[in-house]
Amino acid sequence: MAGIGSEFGSGAGQNRPIETGVQWIPVTGSIFGALARAQYAALAAMRWQAFRNGMRTTRGSFEAAASGISYAVYSLMGLGLTAGLAAAAYMMTSKAAWDGMPVLFWAVFATWQLTPVVIASFQQPFDLSGLLRFPMGFGPFYLLHVIFGMIDASTILGGLGCLGIWIGATLAGAGAGGWTALALAVFACFNILLSRAIFVWLDRWLAQRKTREIVSVLFLLGLLSLEFLNPGLRRHSHRAKPAPQEQAAILHDLSVAESAQSWLPPGLAEGIMQRGANGYPGAALGAMGLLGVWTVAAGLVLGARLHALHRGESLSDASAPARPRKQVRSASLDRGAVPLRRAGPVAAIMEKDLHTVLRSLPLLYSLGAPLIMVLIFASLMRGSGSAAFPLALPLCIAYALLGFTQLIYNTLGAEGAGIQLLLYSPTPMRTVLLAKNLFHAMLFAVVALAAALLAVFRLGMPSLPWLAATAAWLVFALPAHLAVGNLFSLAMPHKMNLGRIGRQRGGQAGALLSILVQGGILGVGAGVIALCSFFGRLWLATPLLLALAIPSTIVWLRVLAKSDAIALRRRDTLIAALAKVE
Repeated sequence: MAGIGSEFGSGAGQNRPIETGVQWIPVTGSIFGALARAQYAALAAMRWQAFRNGMRTTRGSFEAAASGISYAVYSLMGLGLTAGLAAAAYMMTSKAAWDGMPVLFWAVFATWQLTPVVIASFQQPFDLSGLLRFPMGFGPFYLLHVIFGMIDASTILGGLGCLGIWIGATLAGAGAGGWTALALAVFACFNILLSRAIFVWLDRWLAQRKTREIVSVLFLLGLLSLEFLNPGLRRHSHRAKPAPQEQAAILHDLSVAESAQSWLPPGLAEGIMQRGANGYPGAALGAMGLLGVWTVAAGLVLGARLHALHRGESLSDASAPARPRKQVRSASLDRGAVPLRRAGPVAAIMEKDLHTVLRSLPLLYSLGAPLIMVLIFASLMRGSGSAAFPLALPLCIAYALLGFTQLIYNTLGAEGAGIQLLLYSPTPMRTVLLAKNLFHAMLFAVVALAAALLAVFRLGMPSLPWLAATAAWLVFALPAHLAVGNLFSLAMPHKMNLGRIGRQRGGQAGALLSILVQGGILGVGAGVIALCSFFGRLWLATPLLLALAIPSTIVWLRVLAKSDAIALRRRDTLIAALAKVE
């Protein structure tokens, strides 16, 4: 990078001059020093040259187009959010209805922090760990980490949400536009730093077995605590008017919640806007200072983790080396009395994939994140009864299927350099893919059952026609996903990092096409169910979807039959993509 010799390693803690071939530049941690500027320029030039070189190939052009489409989709979603927040901010600001304004800031905060969870299966962040091979100071490393973290869906949606609030407040006048701009600028910085801090610390906590178990227990306790909110939220759902004592209790709870949220970043941002519009600049500056303290705290939390990475910390999930034990010779071993367990290739591959999933943090995260959102969605819909939401069960199960994107559509990604053994072993590729497909089908059955139980537990048992139609759609959808996933795995493979959530490499083309395929399969099922429901023949949806499952299964079997020929033609591409050293 910028003429830096390969004799320099990580560079963490180095403070000696290096020779660039032109002049001597001291290695410091200055964000805008001479070396930092040279590294920024080198990184920008490298990214631009990689983009240009990629455009020379068909796949590179397709990846660039897919990235553009993905950002366009996120931008359209953000524009819809912008319009809604702008209208709400305009009405509240023009009428001085400040009591409801914190809801808008909390909506932006939730969107900013929950979007990475919702689209966990499609995140393709840029890996900055390779920069530590060069003598880069901590300041430039921190800045680049934040900048590249801004180029994601959460920043697009959250930034456009902030823009919507500013537009609405500015159009409403009342002197709130300037203060709103300042509040939203600091609020956006806080959200960016917090989202990056959450991801790097999740990687830290979930990289080791002990901390992962602690976080898992705390997370499960947090989910179970949501159950205690239902009595408070639904205590008065069956009464037209609460009793006076209950009204007083509700007002007291709301007052406590309002006082608590006013000290949190969304409440502080709203307070800056309100006090500035009402002509209290001193109070607005005080709230601005508190919001700045929250922002600095988020930056320090992020910096603490990045500083450990910069100094070379690399955690592993591997167990500690066992103590040497005394060798005990067994007579049964001498006689060869212990038979070796034998299993066919299908069972062996399924067992190996099970161990891979159980030991892989990104795969567990991608499988669990949709289930978390299913529980949240079902909890939000609870209270109106399952009759008002007949599509709740199929939608929850369909959303749970999103967690299998990394598994089904990149089924060979976890093999790494082991792809060479699979290609040159006597086991046909169709057998390998069959074993993986069967394992993924069994795993999806478990996840779908969990999603169904969560939906039923929160919303109640749906009617028998809806239950049968959902099961028939799964019989149609699963072979279709497996067939397309096998083609994607052979045509567009990418190596999967099994140790980190935020270091997954892969193209946007595969992610975008997988979204389109899943949307198409979901659309077919929704169209059949909607058409039958419109004519009052919902029971007819089950045989129709089962009929569609026949060609879906035939296509899956045909893809399996041709997988050996496809793998043979693309063996060099598979080895180059999966066996490369990062």
